[in-house]
Amino acid sequence: MARPRICSHQRDENGSRSSSETLKTALVVWTTSCLIFIPHVFTSTTHLAVISPQDPALLIGSSLTVVCTVSSELGLAASSLYWTLNGRRLAKSTYMVLSPTELSVTLHRLNGSQQQSGDNLVCHGGSGDVLAGSCLYVGMPPEKPVNLSCWSRNTKDLSCRWSPGGHGETFISTKYVLKYKLRWYGKEKECEEYNMGQLHTCYIPRDLAIFTPYEIWVEASNQLGSATSDVIILDILDVVTTDPPPDVHVSRVGELDDQLSVRWASPPALKDFLFQAKYQIRYRLEDSAEWKVVDDVGNQTSCRLAGLKPGTVYFVQVRCNPVGIYGSKKAGIWSDWSHPTAASTPNSELLQSGSCDPKSEEQNATLRRELKQFFGWMRKHTYGCTNVSIKLYDQWRAWLQKAQKTRNQETGSTKR
Repeated sequence: MARPRICSHQRDENGSRSSSETLKTALVVWTTSCLIFIPHVFTSTTHLAVISPQDPALLIGSSLTVVCTVSSELGLAASSLYWTLNGRRLAKSTYMVLSPTELSVTLHRLNGSQQQSGDNLVCHGGSGDVLAGSCLYVGMPPEKPVNLSCWSRNTKDLSCRWSPGGHGETFISTKYVLKYKLRWYGKEKECEEYNMGQLHTCYIPRDLAIFTPYEIWVEASNQLGSATSDVIILDILDVVTTDPPPDVHVSRVGELDDQLSVRWASPPALKDFLFQAKYQIRYRLEDSAEWKVVDDVGNQTSCRLAGLKPGTVYFVQVRCNPVGIYGSKKAGIWSDWSHPTAASTPNSELLQSGSCDPKSEEQNATLRRELKQFFGWMRKHTYGCTNVSIKLYDQWRAWLQKAQKTRNQETGSTKR
């Protein structure tokens, strides 16, 4: 008895799914998630039943006629046979008896395969015996992969991701291969470490050159066709990202109730590289999901956040962009954000209590009033992170004196 061909989920040597070449004659018990094969009494290895065409690949919307031919040795009439597709018995109206030993079935306007390893089309004897099987691959050829981008963590490796072209769904197994080579003289290589936990990504862990551009592209193929992405050209130094800044600390600024101080360290993996880092900070209220981003931190590793709410918990994160490694003129790639660090601003009501000296309280009130005026002026004339320096304070004092002089002049004119 010929061994019927049943679609399986095994992979070939190249990682693509394929049907098994041989299976013992079996009765097939179909479930929603797997096939269970029950051995049957037939043991002959001669071809007593065949399906043609075998394992066809078709475009969605195609029609197909398949013929099951049984050996006269079986003593089965073609009219007693029947067909199933993925375990579902097909209507007799789709059958045609071509001869005493041949039964065909015609399928119209085929939909995409229900499983990427192919749909199971099976020819059965009248008692349910599995006589022969075939896999139907119904889908679409791949379109050109798009959005190919790559990045290197600390110049040591290279990760790339891409998106399938078009709608992305081909309905049959489609293989994607990332290829790369040095631009002028390199030998073409294939990326081997595909991240199965994240679709359409590949990782090159070692043996990468710097100061020399690479050509990188993706090839997509299945049984219905193939397509190749555009080639991107990049130098590893132009796509470097790094780990998030470590040792992020957030603390209060004395008794100022609307400020927090943020400090962090440079990424240690880049300590031996010549580069100019840029940093960003973002912060949010404890009970809010909305982050506010501070873009003007520059290359300093500290920042003072102003204009915050008194007596409030804030979460703060920092990220790094290693710009200009070894003179690269590219914009750089931002790292992931650091883990959130929490701190609270002082409660203004608590700060105003606990004083026993009326003079001290009066002086403190005057100081608080002047500081409030100063930081209000500062928020109008600066943005984001600002190092509050004596120079900035002097500028405010000059502005305040000028404003007072103007008011005095206006008052004098009114009295005249």
